[in-house]
Amino acid sequence: MKFSELNINDTILKAIEKMGFKEMSPIQEKAIPVALKGSDLIGQAQTGTGKTAAFGVPLTEFADPLNKAVQSIIITPTRELAIQVSEELNNIGRYKKVVTVPVYGGQDIQKQIKSLKKRPSIISATPGRLLDHIKRRTIRLNEVRHVVLDEADEMLNMGFIDDIRAILEQIPDEHQTLLFSATMPKPIRLLAEQFMKNPETVKIQSKTLTVSQIEQKYLAIKEREKFDVLTRILDIHTPERAIIFGRTKRRVDELSNALQKRGYRAEGIHGDLTQARRDHVLRRFKNNNANILVATDVAARGLDISNVTHVYNFDLPQDPESYVHRIGRTGRAGKKGLAVTFVTPSEMPHLNEIEKVTKQSMEQMQPPSYEEALRGQQKAALESIMETMETGDIENYKGLAENLLHDNDSIPVIAAALKLITKEPDTTPVKLTAESPLRVKKERKRKPQRNNQRRNRGKNVRRQDASKSYKKRVHQH
Repeated sequence: MKFSELNINDTILKAIEKMGFKEMSPIQEKAIPVALKGSDLIGQAQTGTGKTAAFGVPLTEFADPLNKAVQSIIITPTRELAIQVSEELNNIGRYKKVVTVPVYGGQDIQKQIKSLKKRPSIISATPGRLLDHIKRRTIRLNEVRHVVLDEADEMLNMGFIDDIRAILEQIPDEHQTLLFSATMPKPIRLLAEQFMKNPETVKIQSKTLTVSQIEQKYLAIKEREKFDVLTRILDIHTPERAIIFGRTKRRVDELSNALQKRGYRAEGIHGDLTQARRDHVLRRFKNNNANILVATDVAARGLDISNVTHVYNFDLPQDPESYVHRIGRTGRAGKKGLAVTFVTPSEMPHLNEIEKVTKQSMEQMQPPSYEEALRGQQKAALESIMETMETGDIENYKGLAENLLHDNDSIPVIAAALKLITKEPDTTPVKLTAESPLRVKKERKRKPQRNNQRRNRGKNVRRQDASKSYKKRVHQH
């Protein structure tokens, strides 16, 4: 179904076409007509399926730019998602003059108060900062008629459920609620029952949880070998734009610094960075000043990052759902992507659990050698030369080339040029702090020790004697 088949304002259609959208995604095709008729909606779909436009188009259609009150509220789990949503809605509403303003923690609240004086029709906000503005009366909800809960399950995971209830309790009774979530845990269902009126459910679920365009591989490898193997893989893959996921903030800092030390254009991002630093890192990544982003799971959702060609799980995620969101950063908009996961031997049960939940198996790959990494970089250098020959302005260099070849054999000259532009694998020593391996919870159950184990027999007898002595003292008292 095309956007042009919707009964929406011409200015919105013009904006959507300008954004390059023609055909609706499955979630958009099912959700937008329901939302436009004013019904409450529960939309269940994975990250990266076009949910923002699924609620952005109806909210923009409903908005009256001449009304200076806030008419719609979008609640998101992260500051990055709040910003991303506001940017997309401002694009959708540009010709209708519908303004969306983001408010989120980590930014100077006075700056936000100043932007709210633009009288936006729509607010895209994180729960805590939205509550702060409500208490300050810098955002008033008395004319809000539409509420969106975006990434509801993630807000639950982050502990925002009470904040969301506090916000919803202050919205006028007559309003529409649109709830979007990748999964529907019980607390989210209870929230829907409490605050929604006969919601229609739209569910987009593929046969597998992970996108079919994403090639998934894993390496079984020791913790101490992971970094060297990672750099060799990067040298072979030469990714245009990659995200490397680490489990902790310390890991992200150490890994991004280590990659920079070996000459890679890498930046790190995690929750402890200031907003100014996060903006700087993302700007460098978007502008291709850095092509590798090292991140904690904060980047799995919410960051406005496109054209990611490779995802590397340097550390296994805490749960299968996090894995789905991580690798969902690539393989978008019909493009192919590659996800590589590093697994230590003791973490294999955890990998099996991920495969079981996602209903997809990963292909095992072998750690590449130094020689394979070198060949990868040599190939990249050769491709760079061929591309420059086809598209670059090389006229000013032909005379130099002729003089060089007049005095020298062509093969040594070309070999020297290739060596000069090839980024040979760097073996600068790097030491990372080891991360404790993950284990599947059910594997942690231990059987009680029995007295027929010889080496524990003496210990068990002593423990029993000590226990009898303790019980005797308690009884005496």
